Amino acid sequence: MRSSLNANRVLRFGTSVGLLLVLVARGWGVTEETASKSGSPPQTKSAAKEALTPFQDLVGGWIGTGQPKRNSASGAWREKAEWRWKFSGEQVALEYAVEEGKLLKSALVSFDPKLKGFRLKTIELGTAKDQMVEREYVGESNGNKLVFDTPAKEGAEGRRITITRLNEKRALVLFEQKGAGQNFFNRIAEVGYTREGTRLADSDQTGPECVVTGGAGTIKVSFKGESYWVCCTGCRDAFNDDPEGILADYRKKLEERKAGKK
Repeated sequence: MRSSLNANRVLRFGTSVGLLLVLVARGWGVTEETASKSGSPPQTKSAAKEALTPFQDLVGGWIGTGQPKRNSASGAWREKAEWRWKFSGEQVALEYAVEEGKLLKSALVSFDPKLKGFRLKTIELGTAKDQMVEREYVGESNGNKLVFDTPAKEGAEGRRITITRLNEKRALVLFEQKGAGQNFFNRIAEVGYTREGTRLADSDQTGPECVVTGGAGTIKVSFKGESYWVCCTGCRDAFNDDPEGILADYRKKLEERKAGKK
């Protein structure tokens, strides 16, 4: 009888230990997975910021002239635009807002590490009064150009938006479309922009530097009694959300620059 009781106790103990090991193993698996996931957003955010930084010179205010026909005043219009950084949670993007435009109300340029390319989300003006059309594009960088196309879809028209940085004071945004089954794009209109106000950063800038993106500082911010500079309202908001983190990254960049790493 005692031998039978002891055997049952050993069996129950072994079962309990086995169940405990399974639960612990599962817990470890969840912990490792969670840690992996929690570690990926900062890397994604950093990659997006690095991919978008070459287009820093778009940040700021612009005065534009839209022309349906090249070198013709027929149907032309004037508009204002502003490019600014947008930091929302783990998302980093460049926001493009237009006033008094005829084609575009706003757009958001982001980088997709999985796609290894860029994405563009737009709110465009439709043909009817007060009509808004949302579109999504995928694109790539080609020298001084960002070229975005709507994803190919059989039986649907195609759209293309090409953003060209001519220099720090001039930029172009070309809108094109092609009908279903067509192999070529037709011009809708092109907006030629001239920079409004302060000149932004280039490699030889001598003015204050934006502590968030490295552009030319145009807006003063403060933290613990010290003043710093940012290049746009988006960077100002990012600084105010996490001044210690922003300044830590900025000081690290200055140290690397001083050491000749960048």
